[in-house]
Amino acid sequence: MVKNQTFQARLYFLWAGIVFLGLTCSAQVTSPLEQRHTETLAPGVEHVAIQRGDFSLEAGDRWQIHVLLVVPEKASIKLVRAMDELVGAETTSSMAARQGAIAAINSGFFRVAGTYRGEPDGLMVTNGNVMSEPTRGGAAMALTNVGGTKVAFTHVAVKAELKINEKEIIPINGFNRPREVGQVIVFTPEFHRTTLTTPDGIEVLVRKGRVQSLLDGKGSSVIPADGFVISASGTARIALSKLRRGTKVKILAPINATPSLPFVPEVLLGGGPILLAKGEIQTNPDGFNPNSFVNARHPRTAIGVRKDGALVLVTVDGRQPKKSVGMTIPELAVLMLELGCEEAMNLDGGGSTTMVIRNKVINNVSDATGERPVSDALIVIAK
Repeated sequence: MVKNQTFQARLYFLWAGIVFLGLTCSAQVTSPLEQRHTETLAPGVEHVAIQRGDFSLEAGDRWQIHVLLVVPEKASIKLVRAMDELVGAETTSSMAARQGAIAAINSGFFRVAGTYRGEPDGLMVTNGNVMSEPTRGGAAMALTNVGGTKVAFTHVAVKAELKINEKEIIPINGFNRPREVGQVIVFTPEFHRTTLTTPDGIEVLVRKGRVQSLLDGKGSSVIPADGFVISASGTARIALSKLRRGTKVKILAPINATPSLPFVPEVLLGGGPILLAKGEIQTNPDGFNPNSFVNARHPRTAIGVRKDGALVLVTVDGRQPKKSVGMTIPELAVLMLELGCEEAMNLDGGGSTTMVIRNKVINNVSDATGERPVSDALIVIAK
């Protein structure tokens, strides 16, 4: 089913005729089924607005697409967290404004409601430290700005454990997320001031690698800036209740990336599915629902890398039949291929899909309430 849709999408988009082989220099391109306008935002940063389809009809296939083309030697891309924490939500335009960004798009999947709203739904690693474990198939974007911005895509697995007094091992079920019955969850200082947990568990405060105190039946413990909190409930309480003040505790969380990465990432961000690898369209759903997610049309956000290293950030509007119908994952993969990408990955979409330029939202967001607060954003900074 995915392969058939990919073939049909490829035929349509090649017929519509938009292929980017380099940074476009024309201000506007018009054809019966496509209008394209290009604007230079800064040296090495261009915005391409594409309107594709027959808008003279009452309904039918039509798309509003926005593309940011970024030359990494002249601009950089950075990941910014909402409210500079791992929990909480903030609009993409707000994050862009407070960082002084030229442009921005929304990025990772996240928990959309409740006490832990904004918590990453998927992998988050910063400077080698796991902030959130992988979900689904573990598809992830690797990003570094050392020696110029570089982006790559891979699948990541993490086996996390606590090493007690250099000998005993306690498995870790997750990081910086709601604690379920029978689980061990680690909360780091990046999460929030406290763990936000309920009082039906036990929490161990660790500072500078040693247990400082055990808090039983209190919940929402303050997270030390020089340590972390281990939280458990149900049967997982037993192992933690045996710890004593001064016990050595170390987090072991080796990161296994397949394929291996060509650079040491500053950031790993979960997403998916991966759309392109070595110039080939990928059909692995990466753990996402084939019917409701992969093969259904939704607003989409994606990032890709061209062979010359240039970065391509894309939003496709959707759920608005008279403006833009959205894309399936196969259609999005074909679009990224046409934009010249060799590698590409889907990011959070739906009502989260947002592109901001000069502090203004320039796409048509699908939520009736307007721009949705999200967990994080990829921002473009001029050098």
